[in-house]
Amino acid sequence: MTSEKLVVCTSHSPGMERDVQEAEGLGFRAGLAEARRMVDEFAPERVVVFGGDHRRAFVQVVPAFAVALSAGVLGEGRQPSGELNVPGALAGELAEHLLSAGFDIGVCRGVELDHAFAQPLRRLIGSVDAVPVIPIAVNCVTPPLPAPARVQAFGGAVGEFLDGLPGRTLLIGSGGLSHSPPSMEAGSHDLSDEERARLIADGLPAARLKIRPDWDREVLAALAEDDRAALAELVGDATERAGAGGHEVRTWLAAAAAGGRPLTTVAYEPVPDWITGMGVAVAETS
Repeated sequence: MTSEKLVVCTSHSPGMERDVQEAEGLGFRAGLAEARRMVDEFAPERVVVFGGDHRRAFVQVVPAFAVALSAGVLGEGRQPSGELNVPGALAGELAEHLLSAGFDIGVCRGVELDHAFAQPLRRLIGSVDAVPVIPIAVNCVTPPLPAPARVQAFGGAVGEFLDGLPGRTLLIGSGGLSHSPPSMEAGSHDLSDEERARLIADGLPAARLKIRPDWDREVLAALAEDDRAALAELVGDATERAGAGGHEVRTWLAAAAAGGRPLTTVAYEPVPDWITGMGVAVAETS
């Protein structure tokens, strides 16, 4: 029995979807295309996505980690809603494994996830339902947040489970790098879609100026070296140094730990109109 894993960590941004002319982020787009080429060549039999939540799916109850046993994606902008092809029995086995490993995770059914999950699936495998996918939510928004070391240990436990499965698993870490969306800065847990849109529109000019390339490059370098002490410090300082959205890099830590190898940066580019430091990093199959 052989188990193979490919890790792709990528930033997400609704701004990329709004850029219908594909005029911005050309370096990032090229890196994402290279990652897509690697995924096509790898031909995954299943996908595990570590994603954050922008206070859309988890509002009243916010687990540190949650495994979805069934899920859909919200319609956002030009992108339609849809159902994920979640292998419920396998996701349940993963949940049992994580509980046995000492992680008091949440499990959820019928949860509606946003672009944190949908965008990388569409960009890397073509659609949200092309391949069976297990969504794993990591709390990156609503304090208290899981500590970086705990996130890495959690990712390692996911990797141990996958090592016992035959075949090829694509691991995706979705989020980051530095950005500070107005809706996340607000701290409100119950924004309506209209309130969210107004906050984003009003705060967009200021958000364009909040990308922090120095922090982004330090994070990418630490991931390349698997320098966990440096990552703990960088993630701990994310609010001050990288904005509220910088905490999403926890999903990268989880995916890298599940893959068991350091990440190699494929592309990095600050894209002001997308209000985000956009990066792509990969770890070859193991």
